[in-house]
Amino acid sequence: MESAAGNPNYIMVPSAGAPAAVEPQSQLPLAVTSTRNCKRNLFSFPRRPTLRVTSEFDSESAIFFHKISCKLLDSLAKFKFSFNHSGKGDISEPQIGFVSKHLSLHYDLEDHNALVKTSLDVGPRLQLTAAHDVKAQQGEVTMLANFAHPGYSLQLSTPVPSVGLPKATLRFPLGEVSLQEKEEEEVKSLLSVSGILKGQFLSGVCSAQYKDEEVKLRYCYKDDEMSFLPILSLPSNAPSFAFKRRFGPSDKLSYWYNCDSNYWSAVYKRTYGKDFKFKAGYDSEVRLGWASLWVGDEGGKAKTAPMQMKVQFMLQVPQDDIKSSILMFRIKKRWDF
Repeated sequence: MESAAGNPNYIMVPSAGAPAAVEPQSQLPLAVTSTRNCKRNLFSFPRRPTLRVTSEFDSESAIFFHKISCKLLDSLAKFKFSFNHSGKGDISEPQIGFVSKHLSLHYDLEDHNALVKTSLDVGPRLQLTAAHDVKAQQGEVTMLANFAHPGYSLQLSTPVPSVGLPKATLRFPLGEVSLQEKEEEEVKSLLSVSGILKGQFLSGVCSAQYKDEEVKLRYCYKDDEMSFLPILSLPSNAPSFAFKRRFGPSDKLSYWYNCDSNYWSAVYKRTYGKDFKFKAGYDSEVRLGWASLWVGDEGGKAKTAPMQMKVQFMLQVPQDDIKSSILMFRIKKRWDF
């Protein structure tokens, strides 16, 4: 038999009148431990959902935009409340929203109107979505069917109430084709066709887009340092082209020229890390030069920016009246509580 001294689950007591061994607390029966855990859970409270406040100010409109949001039901849904207010304290466009994976509801407190959107996966390859404007009594229903072969899908969409045949869009690896019924003055209904085809040609990608009786032919060549994009519109025969040149990991120049109108534009961009960006450009059509400085990712969210704040400064200089140059700024800040 194993002695008490050789068993680490027992504690020796030196007193002769005391029991030879005492079980440690960790060896108490499971029922006792479970009872203690149950008592602890009875007095625990659910964690308060994280509250997020985002404020944005645009100097051009001189209006503040505020949004308050929090996640509910263990992040299964999100509640939003947003509004604008001017420097005088006037509140406008207050809206509340409830967003989840399959249902979203946005209510305008001024218009007393609601926009409801829902989506439902009927099967592994069939999805239904619907949107309804309560005040306008209008909406849209869309069905998307993905074929077994990758890259192929069929989408049918129709307004509610329906006014004709649904719009059908067939997508495939080389492009897409859409059929839609339109009404004109001379003809009651007309079937409109639009689509795009694309494919590899030489060392680039060639595409043809047809819409509203106009064809746009594009060719895009791109490598690590340069990209070139000529465009030809038919039947107007209006050519244009875009050119981009990368001088290094942080410097890029973009140029666009319309041969038919002789309008052109140029943009120079330089980045400093991932949080700072400088851009400057000129547009001959509006005869305007401009420069902007971004603090924080231009296309990202405020939560990924330093101190959760994005700042943009922009200077606009009209060519015909330099004295009327404008310096604008935009600030977006987020707080988590």
